[in-house]
Amino acid sequence: MLEILYQDDVLVAINKPSGLLVHRSMIDHHETAFAMQQTRDQIGQHVFPVHRLDKPTSGVLLFALDRDTARQVTQQFADKKIQKSYRAVVRGYTQAAGTIDYALKEQLDKMTDSKVKQDKEAQAAITHYRREAMVELPFAVGRYDTARYSLVKLMPETGRKHQIRRHMKHIFHPIVGDTSHGDGKHNSLFREQFACHRLLLHADCLALKHPLSGDELVIHAALHDDFQSIVEHLFSIA
Repeated sequence: MLEILYQDDVLVAINKPSGLLVHRSMIDHHETAFAMQQTRDQIGQHVFPVHRLDKPTSGVLLFALDRDTARQVTQQFADKKIQKSYRAVVRGYTQAAGTIDYALKEQLDKMTDSKVKQDKEAQAAITHYRREAMVELPFAVGRYDTARYSLVKLMPETGRKHQIRRHMKHIFHPIVGDTSHGDGKHNSLFREQFACHRLLLHADCLALKHPLSGDELVIHAALHDDFQSIVEHLFSIA
């Protein structure tokens, strides 16, 4: 059963587990479990996607319960009126806070984007971050005798594909568990020492204007047990 974070007559939000696709995809054609179908079956009515989370990312995933609401909320995302925040464990000690303003080329898939223009200019992308905790571990990784990590809060201003993962790689603080944009040595360390087999990126908050009332709606998602245990063990944060 998926954790329902919020539900009313027009919206439903779940705490998506890491590894669960939002919907069917030609890229992951072997997968048989999807957040859309599971949510639909759990609440007994159709749901409509209004945004997406990468398969390995966990956290707040919002659906509309009718097409008109879906259009309204999707427009809020397009107009950058929805605030999002994430938590992540990254390699190294980040600055106390910062802003990554680095344009990103659109990432295209050979199978699903074959007819899309291939030479688009890079799109503006901005991510703000704040360090919450740091830790140094007595494990040799590469040429270093110890391994350093930071727990960070991330607030993306734009919503490019894999934006947070690519931005953290750009500033040389890749997210632990990222097999596409991360550091394999540190990913291996977390698998071997902490039995961590997931991307340590979690969408913990989503704030929007309710499409019916106009009131602010803030939805929080607690870390799942596998992520929470890492935070408690490494950073001594309950």
